[in-house]
Amino acid sequence: MVALSLKICVRQCNVVKTMQFEPSTPVYDACRIIRERVPEAQTGQASDYGLFLSDDDPRKGIWLESGRTLDYYMLRNGDVLEYKKKQRPQKIKMLDGAIKTIMVDDSKTVGELLVTICSRIGITNYEEYSLIQEVTEDKKEDGMGTLKKDRTLLLRDERKMEKLKAKLHTDDDLNWLDHSRTFREQGVEESETLLLRRKFFYSDQNVDSRDPVQLNLLYVQARDDILNGSHPVSFDKACEFAGIQAQIQFGPHVEHKHKPGFLDLKEFLPKEYIKQRGSEKKIFQEHKNCGEMTEIEAKVKYVKLARSLQTYGVSFFLVKEKMKGKNKLVPRLLGITKESVMRVDEKTKDVVQEWPLTTVKRWAASPKSFTLDFGEYQESYYSVQTTEGEQISQLIAGYIDIILKKKQSKDRFGLEGDEESTMLEESVSPKKSTILQQQFNRVGRVEHGSVALPGIIRSGSIGGPDTFNVGTMPSAQQQITTGQMHRGHMPPLSLAQQALMGTINSSMQAVQQAQADLGHVDNLPPLGHDLASRVWVQNKVDESKHEIHSQVDAITAGTASVVNLTAGEPTETDYTAVGCAITTISSNLTEMSKGVKLLAALMDDEVGSGHKLMGAARMLAGAVSDLLRSVEPAAAEPRQTVLTAAGSIGQASGDLLRHMGEGETDEKFQDTLMNLAKAVANAAAMLVLKAKNVAQVAEDTILQNRVIAAATQCALSTSQLVACTKVVSPTISSPVCQEQLVEAGKLVDRSVETCVKACRSASDDGELLKQVGAAAGVVSQALSDLLQHVRHYASCGEPIGRYDQATDTIMNVTENIFTSMGDAGEMVRQARVLAQATSDLVNAMRSDAEAEVDVDNSKKLLAAAKLLADATARMVEAAKGAAAYPENEDQQQRLREAAEGLRVATNAAAQNAIKKKLVNRLEIAAKQAAAAATQTIAAAQNAAASNKNTVSHQQLVHSCKAVADSIPQLVQGMRSSQAQPEELGAQLVLIMASQSFLQPGSKMVTSAKSAVPTVADQAAAMQLGQCAKNLATCLAELRTATQKAHEACGPLEIDSALKTVQTLKSELQDAKMSVIDGQLKPLPGETLERCAQDLGSTSKAVGSSMAQLLTCAAQGNEHYTGVAARETAQALRTLAQAARGVAASTKEPQAAAAMLDSAQCVMEGSAMLIHEAHQALVHPGDAESQQRLAQVAKAVSHSLNNCVNCLPGQKDVDMALRSIGEASKKLLVDILPPCSKTFQEAQTDLNHTAAELNHSAGEVVHSSRGTSSQLAAASGKFSQDFDEFLDAGIEGTHFNQSKEDQIQVIGNLKNISMASSKLLLAAKSLSVDPGAANAKNLLAVGSKLSLFSVAGGSTYPPPSGEKPSSWSRRASGLTDFFLSN
Repeated sequence: MVALSLKICVRQCNVVKTMQFEPSTPVYDACRIIRERVPEAQTGQASDYGLFLSDDDPRKGIWLESGRTLDYYMLRNGDVLEYKKKQRPQKIKMLDGAIKTIMVDDSKTVGELLVTICSRIGITNYEEYSLIQEVTEDKKEDGMGTLKKDRTLLLRDERKMEKLKAKLHTDDDLNWLDHSRTFREQGVEESETLLLRRKFFYSDQNVDSRDPVQLNLLYVQARDDILNGSHPVSFDKACEFAGIQAQIQFGPHVEHKHKPGFLDLKEFLPKEYIKQRGSEKKIFQEHKNCGEMTEIEAKVKYVKLARSLQTYGVSFFLVKEKMKGKNKLVPRLLGITKESVMRVDEKTKDVVQEWPLTTVKRWAASPKSFTLDFGEYQESYYSVQTTEGEQISQLIAGYIDIILKKKQSKDRFGLEGDEESTMLEESVSPKKSTILQQQFNRVGRVEHGSVALPGIIRSGSIGGPDTFNVGTMPSAQQQITTGQMHRGHMPPLSLAQQALMGTINSSMQAVQQAQADLGHVDNLPPLGHDLASRVWVQNKVDESKHEIHSQVDAITAGTASVVNLTAGEPTETDYTAVGCAITTISSNLTEMSKGVKLLAALMDDEVGSGHKLMGAARMLAGAVSDLLRSVEPAAAEPRQTVLTAAGSIGQASGDLLRHMGEGETDEKFQDTLMNLAKAVANAAAMLVLKAKNVAQVAEDTILQNRVIAAATQCALSTSQLVACTKVVSPTISSPVCQEQLVEAGKLVDRSVETCVKACRSASDDGELLKQVGAAAGVVSQALSDLLQHVRHYASCGEPIGRYDQATDTIMNVTENIFTSMGDAGEMVRQARVLAQATSDLVNAMRSDAEAEVDVDNSKKLLAAAKLLADATARMVEAAKGAAAYPENEDQQQRLREAAEGLRVATNAAAQNAIKKKLVNRLEIAAKQAAAAATQTIAAAQNAAASNKNTVSHQQLVHSCKAVADSIPQLVQGMRSSQAQPEELGAQLVLIMASQSFLQPGSKMVTSAKSAVPTVADQAAAMQLGQCAKNLATCLAELRTATQKAHEACGPLEIDSALKTVQTLKSELQDAKMSVIDGQLKPLPGETLERCAQDLGSTSKAVGSSMAQLLTCAAQGNEHYTGVAARETAQALRTLAQAARGVAASTKEPQAAAAMLDSAQCVMEGSAMLIHEAHQALVHPGDAESQQRLAQVAKAVSHSLNNCVNCLPGQKDVDMALRSIGEASKKLLVDILPPCSKTFQEAQTDLNHTAAELNHSAGEVVHSSRGTSSQLAAASGKFSQDFDEFLDAGIEGTHFNQSKEDQIQVIGNLKNISMASSKLLLAAKSLSVDPGAANAKNLLAVGSKLSLFSVAGGSTYPPPSGEKPSSWSRRASGLTDFFLSN
């Protein structure tokens, strides 16, 4: 084949090379060859570059596709191909005016680029958006606009049409870009700004506050369409929209600020209502009605209201249609929506006629007309005159494409939704594409017949009659074959069932791996018996128990979900949801096995509790394996097998929790729960008997069978309820388990209702139907009792305080008063309810006081009742004032303050009941948030294998790691608060841990939601999405509970921080006693190097937080001082842990004790500092207090330095620094010691010692990033080499004849001494804090300075008799030697 000679122009540097290629060379290989042979083309990533065949018209140039060959493009010798970057910047303008610059691939079509653009902005349904190119007047005159007409030649009626278009704001003038062509092909230049706008209104109904990006775009587009008249609205409706818009732009209504004259009505009302009287007052009335609505909530309300408009979501085109009965064309609006095509009156925009989109069979567009064919739904075509036929055609086609795409993604049954279709795959080539062909299985009926047909005797040939042999057919023979049924003869599995089989198989592998892992416990290193070790063990036990409990919760809830989802017919089963539940079970079982192994190793195994725990976990894994086998679609196991396997999981889960010490404490509750479930089953059995009586008297066989089927289903649903109850009973405290039990109850309720209906339709016997109705009522009542029992447990029915109900009412009503500010009538109504509740509480307290035997307690109750009665009286007076003057804000504020005072009095009177309830709510919220986070992490790990987007996967991994690091603090805070309900410090720890958990938790929710669309496995994606949604709900509850508890507990940060530091001091003292006894052991995961680095980096964090503490205390800011104290205590906790780890990893007891002593000094000084900061707040402006604060801070800083200097390697560096300092004193003497060496010997010694010192400097730099022992050895060697180098340098000064030369040499040696000290100081700093940028810079500067100083100081002036030229060469060579090293 003749080679093809092409000119390759590397556009980046305008280099042209002539190269030869085989015509059959793929474009991808051609690009690779160009990069290999042309150096100028080797910049950037190869994937970002391509070949471009240019043309005189920029629109006609084309990018060569990588998969095509060169001869496909019919290239000729001498053609020029540009090798250039495919990426180009493109400005995208949003409807709210924001402009984003996005890098796009110039070779891709607009439809492909919209995926990139929308994903960068945060829009998932990219297919509903498009880009608009702004058309200038010049381009319109050149024929590039949508009208494609010469405006100077328009006739009179055409001019009227143009005016009407401008008035109606139709879609005619919007220059939508074609999705099938590139930017370049449509003349879009890089300097242009394109407008992103929603073109198709298909899934906009799903946009709400959870998608703020699309919500804002929808709001802006709806607002603009209402203001410009695209959506005609009445005056009242326009004012309502304007009021919500004011809420969005200005926030809640402020009476003295938002008055007539404040608004620019052009921005809030359509132009026809701007001058209408009283419009602005009406707008502010609507604004006031919005109350305290947030911006997001107001946007949701605005968009929801806009959706109710008749013209919302309709794309209008102004056309001309033939008037009925006359040969005349009249204007008409043609509207296109996701559901229909409609004729609309051009004046009122009322719908004249409407055709569903499903009735459109064909359509045709021409330059001047557009025609629709509705097939049998309409006798004739509907044709209109328009120049926008192509736009209308693209809009209809776009809606149909979206509908088909959504339908296919929903059913996932292949082409045309045929779930029985078979996919045939033909591999064409190992490297090429694969042909997929679909065949449809036509299901027919069996026909009975005989293969023996009656004989027909026909006349033979001319040669005479033929002879026939007559015989008889053999008798029929029958044979019975027994054995296993062949799977190939079973009905084929649907695609959804096949996907479920894949999920079950992968889950089965995970279960088998978990069973293998549970064969042995984790091996932990020997642990010490000091306080810190005991605390570590207890924390790990608590964390492991919490994680295992949440994972068992998920396993039982998933099992119950499988039971509920597989209850119906196979054709009605949601197999994707079943796969999601199975994925949840297997992923949690995998994570649970890791936690069980660690917990078993930590448990005191004197009675074999660890081995029992492992055995219970193996039993649970075996029960899960049985369940997976029973629900395989191909297995077709009886329903009872599934229920039995599910019950086994419930039993095994309860055993595991009991061995772990986490079983449900209220066994009576569980017994009652099971009895109530059995009562439902017994009642259902009676209903089945009554239904069978009806079936016996039914005359119609079909109705009779319907009753029997309904009764059977009723019995089955109740057996499922009992099984579900047995499954979730051990973990009924989990909300997800409660939801599954409620769902099983709903199935029973529906089956009972179906059974009753079937009986009524089958018989008219009043007595029998009465019995059926009575039996159904018994079932419903039993079911109601069961669900009520569950709800009572879910609502934590046990009262916390003595007057639980009254305090609940007071707390809720005061909240309502706070949120009703601005509405005096509502505030007064709530105040009446509040007065009644406090009156009841006062009466109850007085009754208790009278019945109290203890006189002191009786007096306390009466005093509290009087305090509460006085507060109630003040609140009543304030309510009367608000009722008399409803517009007076001061009166409303007095009522609010009175309600707050009443709330405080109630809390004090009712023995802190409100605070206890809020803290209890926070404990529950923290537990559920930690459990939801654990589930989300497990779901993220399970989805990792099928996540095809590397970026989203990495983001999810990082966010999961951050949350995993925060969960232990949250669990510890929750457990500590539950164990010490009266301890304010423990409650504050929980509040702080909850606040710290919110941010990483929210980030993980965002990352998980972003990753869901990129996960290929549908079951894993569903699991991840559900977990993320559940976590978001739990975080919202945790945020609210944290805020309320923090308000109730008050500012206690400083006291809590002081107590924390004192506890740390005690732990360090206990660790020192263990050092003396030789029993201090490092905790698992602790190493000397890691702890040393933690201590070095944390010392800076402690110093920074203490500086902030000093500043805030000096300013008298209590809130920020508390925050700084809390951060200081957290940093000191890390410092204490690191100091203990260093001491435990150090082999020398004296060094370990010194480290702990120095850390204790830091704790003592820090406790004094926090105390003095508190005193400075109590006495602001006290000079003596400020002075003490500064002195204590200085002492703490000194203690921190001493603590860091106790690190291994630091002392050796200090010794090396002292050695260098001592050696450098030799340079300060006036008379230098005599030298017995010759010049050559001295010069050789200097060269050797300089080389050794230079090499030691490099070792110091290297060891600063290594271990402490390496740094110690390197610094010692460096100080020794420096001493030898200094001696050699001093000896050489004797060969200098002049005093100036001697002074120069001594000066060089002093510079080397200073540089060496700086090098060691930088290495010391970097070794304890590798992340310190300034230490790295000092190290680099110090090493270079030492190197150049050595080179400069290791040269002697030439002795007498030496030629200067040879001496210069020697000096130059010596300097080069040092520089090269």
